[in-house]
Amino acid sequence: MDALAAKETSLPSVADAMRHVVPRAKRIIFVFMQGGPSHVDSFDWKPELHKRHEQTIDFTGVRFGTFGKVSQRTLMKPLWKFRPGGECGHYVSDLFPHLRELTDEMCVLQGMHTEGVAHGPATLFLHTGSTVQVRPSLGSWVLYGLGSENRNLPGFISLQPSDANGGPRNFGQAFLPARFQGTPVSRASQPASRMNIQHIRNSKLAEDELAERYDLTRKLNELQASRAVATKDAADAVLRSYELAWQMQSKAPPIFDLSQETAATADMYGIGQDETDAFGRQCLLARRLSESGVRFIQVNYADNSANPRWDQHSNMPRHKQHAQATDKPVAGLIRDLKQRGLLEDTLVWWGGEFGRTPFSQSNNGRDHNPRGFSVFLAGGGVRPGMTWGSTDEIGHHAVEGRVHMHDLHATVLHLLGLDHEQLTFQHAGRQFRPTDVYGRVVHQILS
Repeated sequence: MDALAAKETSLPSVADAMRHVVPRAKRIIFVFMQGGPSHVDSFDWKPELHKRHEQTIDFTGVRFGTFGKVSQRTLMKPLWKFRPGGECGHYVSDLFPHLRELTDEMCVLQGMHTEGVAHGPATLFLHTGSTVQVRPSLGSWVLYGLGSENRNLPGFISLQPSDANGGPRNFGQAFLPARFQGTPVSRASQPASRMNIQHIRNSKLAEDELAERYDLTRKLNELQASRAVATKDAADAVLRSYELAWQMQSKAPPIFDLSQETAATADMYGIGQDETDAFGRQCLLARRLSESGVRFIQVNYADNSANPRWDQHSNMPRHKQHAQATDKPVAGLIRDLKQRGLLEDTLVWWGGEFGRTPFSQSNNGRDHNPRGFSVFLAGGGVRPGMTWGSTDEIGHHAVEGRVHMHDLHATVLHLLGLDHEQLTFQHAGRQFRPTDVYGRVVHQILS
């Protein structure tokens, strides 16, 4: 069994050919806020919205009325008070009191804009850089470019992903070799208590019997793969998945066992508290996976609804429910990474697929807004305590320091040591790259 366990199963890396910059981060944790949290109610303070509350002004349509048609909408002030946080003094609303305490660790991008006005296209664009074409997810590109740090674990894991709005395409490898697909753990519809790799151990067989069966299976798979000319990629992926699964039988269970953490650590993430327990478990597992060598971890605050989580077209006060569920766990993740010395080479990215409008919808809701919104980054080579870019005076359009989603992808890859213009894969007669023919690195936010 020891000989089998020692078998090299790490994913091959093309990093030597692709790296053109010194990496600042070794890994990334992407905290996905599905549905589009409102930036004007959270990280983008707009005093003008208070002054002009209930004023009716002209907007050019994106989703309402006819695309491009001018119609009137009524402005709605933020529903929560904003207060300065940290020494940098960045204003954050009362939705996120725990994250407000950590603004000195954050780089807040307030001039974000993206493609897609509905959840499906915009979520696909966030993950793959395309609203319609089947393209590799960013995590798959990272795994293709850098390989895995740990031969006993997948290099790209998505925790409790949604089946809606892109579903498996959000962690899929598309035309990249099959071995670069992300590994989903549980689903959004399942409770956090089931956030584990099911059936990872066979308790009915002794270890020597398991090793014997695995060795026989491996030989049969290798024989079949040697004859699979037309389906070589698929056969190779099956072989690697069997090898990885074998290694994970002994290595993964301890990592997924959150009971090994101290009570103080669990409390830092809000585990054991009704509002924060579920997402706290995801964030804590993300830290354990990152320190175990998983290259790309996605933490999904998601469900399987057509109108997901943060999507408050009416009843904006529900934002408070989602903020209470995520604020303390994400703050706990950042604090925990820092106290363990992991934040300096782990990039944390928090954000949704778009923002929300400064005008009201259905009396107390807000519509989708891809034209201007906020995300934040922490650790991994970005400048802490910084705000970059801005929207206009009411938070509708990104106007200064504009960062397109392609630009954010290019910057994330740059921090990991990958040049987005050189990270390519030939498919259908052309060289594809993660940012298509777009994207620029936002050097101003790099430390």
